[in-house]
Amino acid sequence: MKKNFPFAALLLSASPYVLAQATAVAQTAAVQPAADATPDDIQKVVIVSTGSRGAQRTMVDTPVPIDIIGSRDLSKTGQATLDKSLQFRVPSFNTVQTPVNDATSLLDPYEIRNMGPSRVLILINGKRKNSSSLIYTQTSPGRGESGADISAIPPDAIKRIEVLRDGASAQYGSDAIAGVVNIILKDSAEGGSITARTGITHESDGKMGGLSLNQGLALGDRGFVNYTLDVSKINLSNRPGVVNAKGEAGDFGADLNTQVLPFLAAHPDAGNINGSPATRAAKAEVNTSYDLSDTTKIYGNAAYVNKRINSFANYRTPYWRPTDYGLLHASGTPYVGYVPTFIGTLDDYNATGGTKFLLGDWNADVSLTYGGNKQNYQVTNSVNRGMQEDYLAHKISTPSPTSFDAGGVKFSHWVLNGDISQQMTKEVSVYAGTELRHENYETIAGDVGSTYGSGADSYAGNSVQNSFPSSRSNYGAYAGATWDVTPAFLVDATGRYEKYTDFGSAFVWKTSTRYKVSDQLTLRASASTGFRAPSLAQIYTQKAQYSFVAGGGIQVSGLVNNVSSAAAALQVPKLKAEKSDNITLGLGFKPDSNTSITLDYYNIKVKDRIVLSTEITPTGVATNPLDVQLGKAGIVSASFFVNALTSRTEGIDYVASRKNIPFADGKLTVNLSGNYSLKNERQGEVNNPALIAAAGQSVLNATTEALMFTSRPKFKTILGADWDYKQFNFSLNNTVFGPTHFRNAGMDNNLEVAFKTKTVTDFALNYALTQNTTLSFNVNNMFNVTPSWHFNARNAQGQALLDSKAIDPAYGLTPVEVQRNLVTFNGRYSMVTYDGSQFSQLGRTFAASLNYRF
Repeated sequence: MKKNFPFAALLLSASPYVLAQATAVAQTAAVQPAADATPDDIQKVVIVSTGSRGAQRTMVDTPVPIDIIGSRDLSKTGQATLDKSLQFRVPSFNTVQTPVNDATSLLDPYEIRNMGPSRVLILINGKRKNSSSLIYTQTSPGRGESGADISAIPPDAIKRIEVLRDGASAQYGSDAIAGVVNIILKDSAEGGSITARTGITHESDGKMGGLSLNQGLALGDRGFVNYTLDVSKINLSNRPGVVNAKGEAGDFGADLNTQVLPFLAAHPDAGNINGSPATRAAKAEVNTSYDLSDTTKIYGNAAYVNKRINSFANYRTPYWRPTDYGLLHASGTPYVGYVPTFIGTLDDYNATGGTKFLLGDWNADVSLTYGGNKQNYQVTNSVNRGMQEDYLAHKISTPSPTSFDAGGVKFSHWVLNGDISQQMTKEVSVYAGTELRHENYETIAGDVGSTYGSGADSYAGNSVQNSFPSSRSNYGAYAGATWDVTPAFLVDATGRYEKYTDFGSAFVWKTSTRYKVSDQLTLRASASTGFRAPSLAQIYTQKAQYSFVAGGGIQVSGLVNNVSSAAAALQVPKLKAEKSDNITLGLGFKPDSNTSITLDYYNIKVKDRIVLSTEITPTGVATNPLDVQLGKAGIVSASFFVNALTSRTEGIDYVASRKNIPFADGKLTVNLSGNYSLKNERQGEVNNPALIAAAGQSVLNATTEALMFTSRPKFKTILGADWDYKQFNFSLNNTVFGPTHFRNAGMDNNLEVAFKTKTVTDFALNYALTQNTTLSFNVNNMFNVTPSWHFNARNAQGQALLDSKAIDPAYGLTPVEVQRNLVTFNGRYSMVTYDGSQFSQLGRTFAASLNYRF
């Protein structure tokens, strides 16, 4: 590893993106409050601090598209976490809850504009939030990436959310290719609220309870402290399917009549448990500010979250695992298999301290941020089968345990920002700033039992050899200006230089403009370049599985890191930064004070996009150069991170709102918003290392490509109505999830899975019991709509397979039945296995809350 920048350099420099965020989004916008807005609501929608650093403008007037979602709008969704709330409020924001994915259960992947979680930058009060330490390595959306854990933020601490749907690397640095989510915390100096929450699914599982306290305290007449405490518990929701006996017999080589059918008669779902895991969380957030003088103030915020999930692996049936060696079932009772349990704990924390002051005629902002995320994994009710076999064979003296510490991962960063800005003339304002960031990433080793041989059954721990710390630093500087060329015509331009200690440097720029055709119509456009640095997890993560190969001894397979000798043997180049070209064209139309419409086209090209490769295996020809190199390195098979391709994403976002509509002695607000993906695809050939290409293999297979480009909705439309009537507020929200297409691993190459377009309808009722007390009731997915799919033929061969009634001799099933079993693991998963779908598989849910304001 290269030598890191000394920390002293950090003290001499300030952050490049913080001021960039002043220009990128720090606009003050005269946003019209909702008809039902309280004084707190009115205050919370006045200042917009994301997207551009110019003068005050209305949202329709901004040169870049920005969504503002107030805290009340988030609470009306009835969703348990922030990421799920945003899915039903922001058109191009998507997230998915996968049925079983080990550590992925701790936080679900999310994305803006189909770009994956690592290309969305998360800010807290305008300061960069730390990334999660988890990198998704399973077959799920976001594979090979990681993002910040926004589900960890307590909703009652949030004043509003500002979502910038535009590339902003020039303002904020790495990761802001698709957009920025800026979470603004509450800053009230008095009052507060207590909220009790409860909920349940229509299947009477997934019971939820929560309690939160938010309070503002005045620091004399110069400042405030606003804090939030939140505790919650959600029970398991289970949605297993009915397992196909013939598929089981064929897959496991078991006897259909004597082994499979008797077990499934007693356990039609094969004992499988999948859906949403049991979750306990405790969250704390504090936000504060104090005016030292008329020109100087200090500010800060901090958060800590502890989360624990309890999920399950696939049930080990007796015909899959013929014995548990007497370790897991009571002596004298029949053996009926076992289900390993996966327990994950997460600690997420961040703190920022800073000061804003006048430096001559310049407005200055200097801050220091520390944040981190640590996850630990435990496997219980399982065995290390290889370890127990060796114990019984007297090769080792220690039997297999039944509970394992599988290790974990840890990430932290320090960020020092410094920003200055000045209104030079009535028409021109300038800004500049610097940022120094230092990152640490560590893989934590599991215990010996979890790593011995092939590891604990269901989830092998991190080996000592693959567990080590890594770190890097980066320095950036940016500068820009906003110029009102005429009262109607504005131009904003920013340039940024960034240098990393581990892979090089980048220069990016952004120009945005706005032209007011009239008081009602505004045209806007932006063009920018961007970058995303490979994460430390992508560079250094290594997960090995050891297996005995006849004649070859113990050999390794699994994920090898990008700087390892194994990767070098495969001629895998070192990772470099992704680079993007972004174009946005849009308009804003406000014909009257109650109506607003925005329409924006975006075009994003990402070069050198980093992916987690498919598994590379020997060709079987001993003289093939690939086989020779794999043999020398002692590798059976390997996957790795690589700059694999160029992608192009095009689409349209639209938002329309009409409020204060007289209706039945009340006022009605109607909102329509959506996203339509015109193009989301790979451009050109895959960048395969020469050795791999020569062997006829590729780092990108059909499944990985489908995860990136077709597994998210083709379009999403949100149509909502909000009606205020006396002490009541009624909200009806319809979210249309467009079709997706997927190509599951192992499925016939001539077929694809197509998820149908579905509409999810949510209803919310808020009733003011008193002036200070509100009772809320939500029915989410009130018509109990669940994802559904069918096979699509990709060609004539695929259609012939779908039409065939021939019986497969190995399974005793038709070809379509065999393929369906591959997609659902013989029916264990009622929808699909690990690959997710457009929206939750849980169906109808009910939620209620009681809020008391004091």
